[in-house]
Amino acid sequence: MSFALPFAGRRKEAAQLQRLHAQGKHVLILGHAGVGKSALVERLRESLGLCICPASEHLSEICEALEREFDLEAGDLHVVQRKNRLLKLLKGMKRAVVFDGASWTTPKLSAFIENVSERVPVWICVRSEHPWDIGHIWPLLVRFEKVEIKPFHPAETRGLIEAAIRLGVVPPSMADTVERLHHLCAGNPKTLCELIEGLATGHYDPHKKSDLRLLDLDRRIQHLPVSKTFPTLEQ
Repeated sequence: MSFALPFAGRRKEAAQLQRLHAQGKHVLILGHAGVGKSALVERLRESLGLCICPASEHLSEICEALEREFDLEAGDLHVVQRKNRLLKLLKGMKRAVVFDGASWTTPKLSAFIENVSERVPVWICVRSEHPWDIGHIWPLLVRFEKVEIKPFHPAETRGLIEAAIRLGVVPPSMADTVERLHHLCAGNPKTLCELIEGLATGHYDPHKKSDLRLLDLDRRIQHLPVSKTFPTLEQ
């Protein structure tokens, strides 16, 4: 789409993260997929001076993200040299490092995150706090404060829809469909944004339940994994 929906809600969570940042605490940001962990962190990036690793499953991608933050070139350095250079640079800094999109952590990756946490405050964004989901980082979490990002309340859903109306993305009559859309997205901000984007095309009538069900079905189909095609005998 040619528009960007504004950030909405999360005042309580943002205030909590700002307080923990001021205290220099390590933070575990917990929430289901699409609930807005990344959006909230990005919202606070500039005001808190956060160093964000948008993907944190592999050490190489973490190094790339942090090198971008500090305008470093990888050059001919291998990963271990890049990692050690970053650890040396982070020592004594006050900027928190955010590991977004973290999932199963290997012993090597967990050791790196622990080394970072000995130098600067660390935030880790995860969908689960169970050891079988997050891997070897789990024993370290005893030192982390937990901030749980829950689904939108109806008032927050209304706030985002009203913002979309003010931008002219959707017509004012959308204000009458807040309850339906909140129920349809189950309070998930990402899903809500996708529904609003679908309604902005004008192909669906938000006041018709059948159209809303079709919109949700179309949205789900778009997120289905693409099946691999195998060559036929003729090929």
